[in-house]
Amino acid sequence: MSDIDTAWKRLETEGARLRGIHLRELFAADPGRSGAFTATLDDLSIDFSKEKIDQGAFSALLGLAEATGVASCREALFSGAPINLTEGRAVQHMALRAPEGAVVEIDGADVMPEVRATLDRFLAFAEDVRSGAYAAADGPFTDVINIGIGGSDLGPVMATRALRPDHDGPRLHFVSNVDGGHIADVTATLDPKRTLVIVASKTFTTLETMANADTARAWLSAALGDGAGAHMAAVSTNLEATAAYGIDASRVFGFWDWVGGRYSLWSAIGLPVAIAVGAQAFRAFLAGAAAMDAHFREAPLAHNLPVLLALIGVWRRNVMGWRTVGLIPYDQRLERFPAYVQQLDMESNGKSVTREGRPAGATGPVIWGEPGTNAQHSFFQLIHQGADTVPVDFIAAATPRGADQHHHELLLANCLAQGQALAFGKSEAEVRADMEAEGKSAAEIEMIAPHRVFPGDRPTTTILHRALTPYALGRLVALYEHKVFVQGAIWNVNSYDQWGVELGKVLAKALIPAVKGEALPEGLDGSTAGLIARIHDLKG
Repeated sequence: MSDIDTAWKRLETEGARLRGIHLRELFAADPGRSGAFTATLDDLSIDFSKEKIDQGAFSALLGLAEATGVASCREALFSGAPINLTEGRAVQHMALRAPEGAVVEIDGADVMPEVRATLDRFLAFAEDVRSGAYAAADGPFTDVINIGIGGSDLGPVMATRALRPDHDGPRLHFVSNVDGGHIADVTATLDPKRTLVIVASKTFTTLETMANADTARAWLSAALGDGAGAHMAAVSTNLEATAAYGIDASRVFGFWDWVGGRYSLWSAIGLPVAIAVGAQAFRAFLAGAAAMDAHFREAPLAHNLPVLLALIGVWRRNVMGWRTVGLIPYDQRLERFPAYVQQLDMESNGKSVTREGRPAGATGPVIWGEPGTNAQHSFFQLIHQGADTVPVDFIAAATPRGADQHHHELLLANCLAQGQALAFGKSEAEVRADMEAEGKSAAEIEMIAPHRVFPGDRPTTTILHRALTPYALGRLVALYEHKVFVQGAIWNVNSYDQWGVELGKVLAKALIPAVKGEALPEGLDGSTAGLIARIHDLKG
């Protein structure tokens, strides 16, 4: 039996031992377990004491990380090795936020001079837009529309909303869906003569993005004529295509093959964020991520925040068999963070074959969530009393930014109460005692008591930091990036390709003529052919 097989076997044994032990019992046996199962980096802490683990399980998880070579995989990542095996590429988004003086070599060449030059260039452009040095014909730009999809949209929209207290530039708007209603609704109240449009597509060929870009250009042209191109910028490497679009090369910013789309927020894809909050805040955002990079690379596995978060996820998914994770930020400005992590995690580790092409075991879970407290009045009923166990990650800040302190205290009390209720629940005996104290009749107690029981024993991890600053947001995003990497290393999957999104794109392109009313593709299945016929019937 290999070391890896032995490590998994040990975990299975620990899981079988702990599965029937309630979290109440774990806390009764070790009231101080919070100290043992909390890890920190400056003001950031992760408390996983409400997970169904103890020291034996924790030791087994660390043994798995060692057996699967997490440390050596981490070194390969930072060394610039082509760990994206199916595409032969290095994975070096960390270079985009590397500190001054860092040297990052890919294929024998230091990429940092070009990275810093591009960063300086797009941040300078952002400052010109903010100050009015680069302006519309009749004054400064009041609004900016970012057109992208996937990583070119989710990252910027998440960060822009998260950093709302730092906004002092033009208003930011985002268009991603090829549904024409999206761009129609965004442009409906804007003045094209005072609007800048950023088109984010590395190849400048992404179907959804270019359809929206065409519509935006037509909207600008109707008001500006030949001057529409001056109201556009691009994040792309296809200079020929952007020039044909009327976008001057001075307003085109590229990034590199070693930066995956869902890891590109740190690059010029972050241009709309920089326009919203300014170069200084954007550099603080990068610095927060760089701090997490340094911690991830240097900290021992037992005290390494991304490693610990990843190991808890492996315990949940592979040992306990829980297939989904609720990601609940108790911060309204992190409203798009669950969606961002959803792509980051599920597109990276939603794989069914190993790096060698053999069948993999259980890998990435389903990630979903909404901000608290709204979520408490929505799907938390299922999490508390449903038949399935749904682990939850809570995220909260100790202090608010640009918000009322009283409101924030209510918010934090709710966050803490949810973790408490999920872990410890309320037994039927406790429910009956409470109802008796309320003066309820024996008949009413008999009828209602079972419905008011909370089983508890529902695992949660709570991530706390001081405040949601640009630095803290960068650190938080990098925490989840590295957590995804560690899990990919343990599951032995390539976390940096996404072939699963390609087939649908190819089939959609082939179906466009048929949807428009032209001939059906040869060999089309009966269901799809029937749906197309029904669409044409409904269109009249």
